[in-house]
Amino acid sequence: MRIVNLENKDRKIVAEAGSFKVLEYMKDASVSPDTASMEYFMSEMGVRRRQVIATLDGTKSIITQAGAMQWFAGDVRASTGIKGVGSLVGNLVKGAVTNESAIKPEYEGVGYLALEPTYKYIILVDIGEWGSGMTIEDGMFLACEDTVKNRVVGRNTVSSALFGGEGLFNLSLYGYGFAALESNVPFEELIEIELNNDELKIDGSMAMCWTSDLKLTVERTTSTLIGSAMSGEGLVNVYRGTGRVLMSPVALTGSLYDATNSITAKPDKKKNYPK
Repeated sequence: MRIVNLENKDRKIVAEAGSFKVLEYMKDASVSPDTASMEYFMSEMGVRRRQVIATLDGTKSIITQAGAMQWFAGDVRASTGIKGVGSLVGNLVKGAVTNESAIKPEYEGVGYLALEPTYKYIILVDIGEWGSGMTIEDGMFLACEDTVKNRVVGRNTVSSALFGGEGLFNLSLYGYGFAALESNVPFEELIEIELNNDELKIDGSMAMCWTSDLKLTVERTTSTLIGSAMSGEGLVNVYRGTGRVLMSPVALTGSLYDATNSITAKPDKKKNYPK
Protein backbone atom coordinates (compact mmCIF):
# COMPACT_ATOMS: atom_id res chain seq x y z
CA MET A 1 0.00 0.00 0.00
CA ARG A 2 1.19 3.50 -0.82
CA ILE A 3 -0.30 6.66 0.71
CA VAL A 4 0.22 9.81 -1.36
CA ASN A 5 0.08 13.39 -0.04
CA LEU A 6 -0.17 12.53 3.63
CA GLU A 7 2.72 14.92 4.10
CA ASN A 8 3.15 18.00 1.93
CA LYS A 9 4.30 21.61 2.27
CA ASP A 10 1.38 22.34 4.60
CA ARG A 11 1.35 19.11 6.66
CA LYS A 12 4.44 17.76 8.42
CA ILE A 13 5.28 14.88 10.75
CA VAL A 14 6.57 16.71 13.84
CA ALA A 15 6.94 13.83 16.32
CA GLU A 16 7.31 10.05 16.20
CA ALA A 17 7.51 7.39 18.93
CA GLY A 18 6.65 3.71 18.92
CA SER A 19 3.67 3.06 16.65
CA PHE A 20 2.64 6.74 16.57
CA LYS A 21 3.37 9.76 14.41
CA VAL A 22 1.99 13.26 14.90
CA LEU A 23 0.92 15.05 11.72
CA GLU A 24 0.67 18.83 12.18
CA TYR A 25 -1.19 21.13 9.80
CA MET A 26 1.25 24.02 9.43
CA LYS A 27 -1.27 25.78 7.18
CA ASP A 28 -4.87 24.68 6.93
CA ALA A 29 -6.54 25.73 3.68
CA SER A 30 -9.75 23.78 4.39
CA VAL A 31 -11.59 26.81 5.75
CA SER A 32 -14.52 28.97 4.70
CA PRO A 33 -14.43 32.74 4.04
CA ASP A 34 -15.95 33.29 7.48
CA THR A 35 -13.23 31.39 9.31
CA ALA A 36 -10.11 32.08 7.21
CA SER A 37 -9.02 35.08 9.26
CA MET A 38 -9.37 33.27 12.58
CA GLU A 39 -7.60 30.21 11.21
CA TYR A 40 -4.69 32.34 9.98
CA PHE A 41 -4.04 34.00 13.32
CA MET A 42 -4.53 30.72 15.20
CA SER A 43 -1.87 29.11 13.01
CA GLU A 44 0.51 32.00 13.63
CA MET A 45 0.11 31.41 17.39
CA GLY A 46 0.69 27.67 17.03
CA VAL A 47 -2.95 26.66 17.48
CA ARG A 48 -3.12 24.15 14.65
CA ARG A 49 -4.80 20.91 13.76
CA ARG A 50 -2.81 17.86 14.82
CA GLN A 51 -3.50 14.26 13.91
CA VAL A 52 -2.17 10.95 15.19
CA ILE A 53 -1.21 8.36 12.56
CA ALA A 54 -0.51 4.85 13.86
CA THR A 55 1.38 2.15 11.94
CA LEU A 56 0.25 -1.41 12.60
CA ASP A 57 2.83 -4.10 11.85
CA GLY A 58 1.01 -7.15 13.23
CA THR A 59 2.94 -7.25 16.51
CA LYS A 60 0.98 -4.67 18.50
CA SER A 61 -2.59 -3.46 18.44
CA ILE A 62 -3.72 0.11 19.11
CA ILE A 63 -6.34 1.07 21.72
CA THR A 64 -8.10 4.41 21.22
CA GLN A 65 -10.62 6.66 22.88
CA ALA A 66 -14.13 5.98 21.59
CA GLY A 67 -14.97 7.98 18.47
CA ALA A 68 -11.34 8.92 17.80
CA MET A 69 -10.91 6.93 14.57
CA GLN A 70 -11.04 8.82 11.25
CA TRP A 71 -9.90 6.10 8.84
CA PHE A 72 -7.85 2.91 8.66
CA ALA A 73 -6.39 1.02 5.71
CA GLY A 74 -4.87 -2.39 5.09
CA ASP A 75 -5.54 -5.71 6.80
CA VAL A 76 -6.75 -3.98 9.96
CA ARG A 77 -9.52 -5.36 12.19
CA ALA A 78 -11.45 -3.36 14.76
CA SER A 79 -12.96 -4.72 17.96
CA THR A 80 -14.47 -3.30 21.15
CA GLY A 81 -11.73 -4.69 23.37
CA ILE A 82 -14.42 -6.31 25.53
CA LYS A 83 -13.65 -9.93 26.41
CA GLY A 84 -16.81 -10.86 28.26
CA VAL A 85 -19.53 -9.58 30.58
CA GLY A 86 -17.08 -9.08 33.44
CA SER A 87 -14.84 -6.98 31.23
CA LEU A 88 -17.82 -4.90 30.08
CA VAL A 89 -19.01 -4.22 33.64
CA GLY A 90 -15.49 -3.32 34.72
CA ASN A 91 -15.10 -0.89 31.82
CA LEU A 92 -18.48 0.71 32.53
CA VAL A 93 -17.55 1.31 36.15
CA LYS A 94 -14.10 2.57 35.15
CA GLY A 95 -15.58 4.96 32.59
CA ALA A 96 -18.19 6.26 35.01
CA VAL A 97 -15.66 7.28 37.67
CA THR A 98 -12.94 8.68 35.37
CA ASN A 99 -15.09 10.51 32.78
CA GLU A 100 -13.39 8.45 30.07
CA SER A 101 -15.28 6.38 27.51
CA ALA A 102 -16.25 2.96 28.83
CA ILE A 103 -15.56 1.24 25.50
CA LYS A 104 -12.13 1.79 23.98
CA PRO A 105 -11.90 0.33 20.45
CA GLU A 106 -8.88 -1.83 19.61
CA TYR A 107 -7.31 -2.07 16.14
CA GLU A 108 -4.99 -4.92 15.12
CA GLY A 109 -3.41 -6.25 11.96
CA VAL A 110 -1.13 -4.71 9.35
CA GLY A 111 -1.81 -1.25 7.95
CA TYR A 112 -2.49 2.30 9.04
CA LEU A 113 -4.85 3.97 11.51
CA ALA A 114 -5.57 7.71 11.47
CA LEU A 115 -7.33 9.47 14.34
CA GLU A 116 -9.53 12.55 14.10
CA PRO A 117 -7.63 15.86 13.99
CA THR A 118 -7.65 17.94 17.16
CA TYR A 119 -6.62 21.48 18.03
CA LYS A 120 -5.05 20.23 21.24
CA TYR A 121 -1.36 19.39 21.49
CA ILE A 122 -0.33 15.73 21.20
CA ILE A 123 2.16 14.34 23.71
CA LEU A 124 3.76 10.96 22.97
CA VAL A 125 4.81 9.28 26.22
CA ASP A 126 6.98 6.22 26.94
CA ILE A 127 4.95 4.72 29.78
CA GLY A 128 7.79 2.41 30.80
CA GLU A 129 9.77 5.46 31.95
CA TRP A 130 7.14 6.19 34.62
CA GLY A 131 7.83 3.14 36.80
CA SER A 132 4.66 2.37 38.75
CA GLY A 133 2.60 4.21 36.15
CA MET A 134 1.45 7.63 35.00
CA THR A 135 -1.78 9.08 36.36
CA ILE A 136 -3.38 11.53 33.93
CA GLU A 137 -6.03 14.21 34.16
CA ASP A 138 -9.52 13.47 32.81
CA GLY A 139 -9.85 13.73 29.05
CA MET A 140 -6.15 13.43 28.20
CA PHE A 141 -6.16 9.82 26.96
CA LEU A 142 -6.26 9.51 23.17
CA ALA A 143 -4.55 6.21 22.24
CA CYS A 144 -1.96 3.69 23.36
CA GLU A 145 -0.25 0.47 22.30
CA ASP A 146 -1.80 -2.69 23.72
CA THR A 147 1.25 -3.28 25.96
CA VAL A 148 0.10 -0.25 27.95
CA LYS A 149 -2.44 -1.21 30.60
CA ASN A 150 -4.81 1.03 32.50
CA ARG A 151 -6.43 1.07 35.90
CA VAL A 152 -8.48 3.43 38.02
CA VAL A 153 -6.57 5.23 40.77
CA GLY A 154 -8.53 6.79 43.64
CA ARG A 155 -7.51 9.91 45.53
CA ASN A 156 -5.74 9.32 48.82
CA THR A 157 -8.32 11.38 50.68
CA VAL A 158 -11.86 12.50 49.95
CA SER A 159 -10.76 16.07 50.68
CA SER A 160 -8.47 16.03 47.65
CA ALA A 161 -11.53 15.49 45.47
CA LEU A 162 -13.97 17.77 47.27
CA PHE A 163 -11.68 20.76 47.82
CA GLY A 164 -8.88 20.36 45.29
CA GLY A 165 -10.89 20.94 42.17
CA GLU A 166 -10.15 17.37 41.09
CA GLY A 167 -12.24 14.25 40.54
CA LEU A 168 -12.33 11.37 42.99
CA PHE A 169 -10.71 8.98 40.48
CA ASN A 170 -8.21 9.24 37.64
CA LEU A 171 -6.93 6.96 34.90
CA SER A 172 -3.47 5.48 35.45
CA LEU A 173 -1.43 4.05 32.55
CA TYR A 174 1.23 1.46 33.36
CA GLY A 175 3.30 -1.28 31.75
CA TYR A 176 5.49 -0.51 28.75
CA GLY A 177 5.00 0.98 25.31
CA PHE A 178 3.80 4.35 24.08
CA ALA A 179 0.66 6.40 24.61
CA ALA A 180 -0.69 9.49 22.83
CA LEU A 181 -2.18 12.11 25.15
CA GLU A 182 -4.09 15.31 24.38
CA SER A 183 -2.89 18.43 26.19
CA ASN A 184 -4.10 22.03 26.37
CA VAL A 185 -0.48 23.23 26.41
CA PRO A 186 2.53 22.04 24.39
CA PHE A 187 4.99 19.61 25.97
CA GLU A 188 7.77 22.20 25.65
CA GLU A 189 5.94 24.47 28.10
CA LEU A 190 5.22 21.82 30.74
CA ILE A 191 7.31 22.08 33.89
CA GLU A 192 8.66 18.72 35.11
CA ILE A 193 9.35 18.39 38.82
CA GLU A 194 11.18 15.33 40.15
CA LEU A 195 10.43 14.55 43.79
CA ASN A 196 12.78 12.46 45.93
CA ASN A 197 10.89 11.76 49.15
CA ASP A 198 9.75 15.37 48.96
CA GLU A 199 6.56 17.36 48.45
CA LEU A 200 5.07 19.74 45.90
CA LYS A 201 2.21 22.14 46.63
CA ILE A 202 0.16 23.55 43.74
CA ASP A 203 -2.57 26.17 43.92
CA GLY A 204 -5.19 24.85 41.50
CA SER A 205 -5.53 22.04 38.97
CA MET A 206 -2.26 22.64 37.15
CA ALA A 207 -0.75 19.14 37.49
CA MET A 208 -1.50 17.23 34.29
CA CYS A 209 0.37 13.95 34.85
CA TRP A 210 2.11 12.47 37.86
CA THR A 211 3.70 9.21 39.01
CA SER A 212 0.95 6.96 40.33
CA ASP A 213 2.85 6.24 43.56
CA LEU A 214 2.67 9.86 44.71
CA LYS A 215 0.24 10.61 47.53
CA LEU A 216 -2.17 13.44 46.77
CA THR A 217 -3.91 15.42 49.51
CA VAL A 218 -5.40 18.89 49.93
CA GLU A 219 -4.10 21.11 52.72
CA ARG A 220 -4.13 24.69 53.96
CA THR A 221 -1.22 26.91 52.94
CA THR A 222 -0.58 27.77 56.59
CA SER A 223 -1.17 25.90 59.83
CA THR A 224 -4.31 27.87 60.70
CA LEU A 225 -7.47 28.89 58.89
CA ILE A 226 -6.92 32.54 59.88
CA GLY A 227 -3.38 32.43 58.51
CA SER A 228 -4.58 31.00 55.20
CA ALA A 229 -7.27 33.68 54.96
CA MET A 230 -4.83 36.51 55.77
CA SER A 231 -2.26 35.26 53.27
CA GLY A 232 -4.79 35.39 50.46
CA GLU A 233 -4.24 31.70 49.72
CA GLY A 234 -6.67 28.93 50.52
CA LEU A 235 -6.21 25.23 49.88
CA VAL A 236 -3.47 23.66 47.79
CA ASN A 237 -2.97 20.26 46.18
CA VAL A 238 -0.03 18.49 47.81
CA TYR A 239 1.95 15.72 46.07
CA ARG A 240 4.24 13.70 48.38
CA GLY A 241 6.70 10.90 47.81
CA THR A 242 9.16 9.97 45.09
CA GLY A 243 8.22 10.48 41.47
CA ARG A 244 7.54 13.06 38.77
CA VAL A 245 4.90 15.69 38.12
CA LEU A 246 4.22 17.40 34.78
CA MET A 247 2.68 20.78 35.51
CA SER A 248 1.17 23.47 33.30
CA PRO A 249 2.89 26.85 33.71
CA VAL A 250 -0.47 28.65 33.81
CA ALA A 251 -3.94 27.84 35.08
CA LEU A 252 -6.31 27.67 32.11
CA THR A 253 -9.60 29.49 32.61
CA GLY A 254 -11.75 27.24 30.49
CA SER A 255 -10.86 25.48 27.27
CA LEU A 256 -8.90 27.57 24.82
CA TYR A 257 -10.22 25.34 22.07
CA ASP A 258 -13.88 26.16 22.59
CA ALA A 259 -13.15 29.17 20.39
CA THR A 260 -12.38 26.87 17.48
CA ASN A 261 -15.86 25.38 17.34
CA SER A 262 -16.88 27.94 14.75
CA ILE A 263 -14.17 26.67 12.41
CA THR A 264 -15.68 23.21 12.22
CA ALA A 265 -19.27 24.45 12.16
CA LYS A 266 -21.27 24.11 8.99
CA PRO A 267 -21.39 27.29 6.86
CA ASP A 268 -24.55 29.37 6.86
CA LYS A 269 -26.46 28.45 3.73
CA LYS A 270 -28.17 31.84 3.69
CA LYS A 271 -24.89 33.63 3.03
CA ASN A 272 -23.67 34.15 -0.52
CA TYR A 273 -20.26 32.51 -0.56
CA PRO A 274 -18.14 32.86 -3.70
CA LYS A 275 -18.77 30.12 -6.22
